[in-house]
Amino acid sequence: MSGAVEDLLRECAPRVLGVLVRHHGRFDACEDAVQEAMLAAATTWPREGVPDNPTGWLVTTAGRKLTDHWRAENARRRREDVVAAQAELVAPEAVAVDDTLELFFLCCHPDLSAPSQVALTLRAVGGLTTAQIAAAFLVPEATMAQRISRAKSRLRGAGFPRGADSSRVAVVLHVLYLIFTEGHTASSGPDLNRADLTTEAIRLTRLAHHLLPDDGEVTGLLALMLLTESRRAARTTADGAMIPLAEQDRALWDRALIDEGIALVTDTLSRAPLGPYQLQSAIAAVHADSVSGHTDWAQILVLYDILDRIAPNPVVTLNRAVAVSEVLGPAAGLALVDSLAGDKRIGGHHRVAAVRAHLLELLGDLDGAREAFRTAARGTLSLPERRYLESRADQLSGSR
Repeated sequence: MSGAVEDLLRECAPRVLGVLVRHHGRFDACEDAVQEAMLAAATTWPREGVPDNPTGWLVTTAGRKLTDHWRAENARRRREDVVAAQAELVAPEAVAVDDTLELFFLCCHPDLSAPSQVALTLRAVGGLTTAQIAAAFLVPEATMAQRISRAKSRLRGAGFPRGADSSRVAVVLHVLYLIFTEGHTASSGPDLNRADLTTEAIRLTRLAHHLLPDDGEVTGLLALMLLTESRRAARTTADGAMIPLAEQDRALWDRALIDEGIALVTDTLSRAPLGPYQLQSAIAAVHADSVSGHTDWAQILVLYDILDRIAPNPVVTLNRAVAVSEVLGPAAGLALVDSLAGDKRIGGHHRVAAVRAHLLELLGDLDGAREAFRTAARGTLSLPERRYLESRADQLSGSR
């Protein structure tokens, strides 16, 4: 299957699924029918050519698959055969209404766990196969299949939510953020970056931005992703070793992504109510705009102060500690990091130990820094992060 056909199928899939769910309900059965229709298209279109109305073709094919399944099911049960016989196919013209946003909301249903929301969004809206999703999150395909199956079962009978209320949008953005974050710095495995996940997260967030162009937080999240992704080529060496931000070759940063991200965040900050993703994208924009290597840490600290007021959480505190150390000195930053020690949400996270190690090194406590680097290394399943942290500890041992 050519890349063009694959891209077209992924673009059409959420619209087709939205049509079927809107007309028939039964998310699980509709999703299975769409997957079968996409498989049929993948084998038919390269041979016979892409139809004039590809989405309509998929709607018709998936509708027939759905009816066939219901007939077989009802024949077995013997008590609903009349319903199956009377099942109506959805006309191809029904795709005039785009239910993709409602499909986003359904996949991010509050009754589902965050991992299930992520998996279902990648499957139903992203068009990824179960095998692809399992590979992305480094779990067996059978495990991911069970997760997706349970999620679909929980949605059985759940209709489309009506209206883009802020709580639903917030959940969708959180799921997209989780997908991107896992791709930007994989939680485990041999690679620091997972370009397949960051690319898919950006594609889905662009789609959300197209559906909600006036939502400042959607725009802010898209800007944050673009600005963060712009540094990907500079984050590792040729052999995959991690390069921290301060040591990156900024000539390798993607200027097109930076320009697009800065334009988006500038626009949304000027007209939309302020939110956490907009502030994070503004911070990323300050970093991205410091191509010369001179970062305006004072401005970053002001932005983190605002973020800490409107959306306080321990991750914000940890990141703010770095900015505090740059502006007010490492001792002030270390005091902020140490305040997180008793926080069960993040106190044992390896990045707390890594930031602490960096600040101890700046203060001249090389023994403490070395031990903190080793503690951080033991706490991560990411091989590039572990190797980098171990190398920092080794460097400090050699400097004695």
